[in-house]
Amino acid sequence: MNQFILQQGHARELHAFPHILEFALKKNNSIQLNSLHATSTDSVRIYSIVDGKFEWVIGEQNHILYPGDLAVILPGQTFRGEKDILNIGTLSWIHLRLEKIDATGMSLGKWSYLSRTECLTIGKILLLNLTTVLKLKECQGILTTLRQELMNQEIGFTTRVNQLIDELFISIARQSTRQNNSQRDFPQTFMKLEQTLRQNLAHQWTVEEMAALIGLGTTTFTEKVKNYTGFSPLNYLINIRISEAIKLLNRQDENVTDIALGTGFYSSQHFSTTFKKLTGYTPSEFRKRNLPSK
Repeated sequence: MNQFILQQGHARELHAFPHILEFALKKNNSIQLNSLHATSTDSVRIYSIVDGKFEWVIGEQNHILYPGDLAVILPGQTFRGEKDILNIGTLSWIHLRLEKIDATGMSLGKWSYLSRTECLTIGKILLLNLTTVLKLKECQGILTTLRQELMNQEIGFTTRVNQLIDELFISIARQSTRQNNSQRDFPQTFMKLEQTLRQNLAHQWTVEEMAALIGLGTTTFTEKVKNYTGFSPLNYLINIRISEAIKLLNRQDENVTDIALGTGFYSSQHFSTTFKKLTGYTPSEFRKRNLPSK
């Protein structure tokens, strides 16, 4: 997978598209602390999860995103990582400048092939539904084709790029009308599985035990976890352990060894080694950086 970041004013590929402020594909191999702070812009930001699991706060709402999920951040909405953390995984995103989006609707600009009525309708859907996170796997295909058109710049690529952006907005609007705000297509059984694991992280869970919790064989369970999260079951469990440990390390009264054993690590050394591998810091270093000075 070839990573890239194209930014308006710096990338020649975007010269013909002033409405595309940024377009990127990035793979993050380790948990990055203090790297996804709250931001708000006057553009529409669209993020598609390729693999991994991301914990984000959009506006005031907490969301957990998995492969196939798409997040839409509207102008003025704040967006940050849970505790400002950027998780392990791969994501693609595009930031777009709009002429207008308000209570009366939306105007994309002269580049769009959508009619005025269609733009107004899509804008109202986005603003009224405020469905921030969607299960929309096909959008990754749109973004992949968009990248190919920008990179290759064959005959008609300008028209094709703008058509693909229109297609992206159409797909988002259609899915927003289908998807109930309070429900996600991510199977409820997996949400319940994660709740069960978090309630007893000190237990040394095996793949067989986790699979049995939701009534699946180990092979099918492994395939489904990999498909939904991008991780093997045991790596998925390790990420849950680390995310829980990070929460506990923010409490000054929690002993590091107790945190290690309580979140399922064999020893404080095992915890420290794994924590540093995924975050770049030892637990003590992390605590020192994040706890307020006395």
